[in-house]
Amino acid sequence: MNVVFMGTPDFATGCLSSILEAGHTVSGVFTQPDRPKGRGHKLAFSPVKELALKHQLSVYQPKGFKNGEALEILKQLAPDVIVVVAYGRILPKAVLDLPKYGCINVHASLLPKYRGAGPIQWAVLNGEKETGITTMYMAEGLDTGDMIFKESLCIGEDETAGELFDRLAVLGASLIVKTLQAVEDGTAPREVQDDTQSSYAPMLTKELCAVDFHKTAKEVHNQIRGLSPWPVATTLFHGKVLKLHSSKLCEEKGNTPGQLMDNKRLILACGDGNCIELTSVQLEGAKRVDGLSFINGQRIKAGEQFGE
Repeated sequence: MNVVFMGTPDFATGCLSSILEAGHTVSGVFTQPDRPKGRGHKLAFSPVKELALKHQLSVYQPKGFKNGEALEILKQLAPDVIVVVAYGRILPKAVLDLPKYGCINVHASLLPKYRGAGPIQWAVLNGEKETGITTMYMAEGLDTGDMIFKESLCIGEDETAGELFDRLAVLGASLIVKTLQAVEDGTAPREVQDDTQSSYAPMLTKELCAVDFHKTAKEVHNQIRGLSPWPVATTLFHGKVLKLHSSKLCEEKGNTPGQLMDNKRLILACGDGNCIELTSVQLEGAKRVDGLSFINGQRIKAGEQFGE
């Protein structure tokens, strides 16, 4: 099939690669405009653009679809199907209706749960045991289109959103090839979403970062996992911001939320009397270290208070 691919971040690169490997013609790649990055604020290509240029594909980076230029480009490319993976822009109805087989989206949740921009992170933040990938025909609503295929996987107890992101990217790359084959063969199913079962997963913000150790140990653990690697959960230690990159639940008990319970492991008490071990942390102005290295480096002992 003649495919136009739309995507921007790392998550989308696996899908583009698998489409090419399956033998489809990718006549154009749409991705977000180059953005300033790093201390020098030099313009950086998106991961999808880098991959597209590596394969000598035509790359388009419209700022939007309102002026009609992008639509005219798409008409010239005449795609059989448009595949959209974390593109970052809303497609107007004129684009959705253009291809013969429509626009197909790869979404990182088991729809209708977790519609929106942050499905992977919110699945972890909410302590879900399972998530997956859904391919669907795109509609004008936010992730509301008819579903084609779903594949699920289990979420590990200590798995971070970043780790889950990588596994779902692989699953998505496999499922889009299966989906395109079924669409081309005319065997693709079409299941209407049950809106009564839907939930929304908004984009993450730094306002979510501050940890309240009065919450249960599981809630704190899920917050740390769900915000890793960005925007990263935080607490205060001696007035400085301490980033909490990873953690695990432990058997120790404690009555004072935020209190250090051990001299060799960074174990803190939570509001339900259970404890959490911080396994990777980073004090502002310092490098990321494991719990024991932090304890030794700061010369702290059991009884110290975090979060103040």
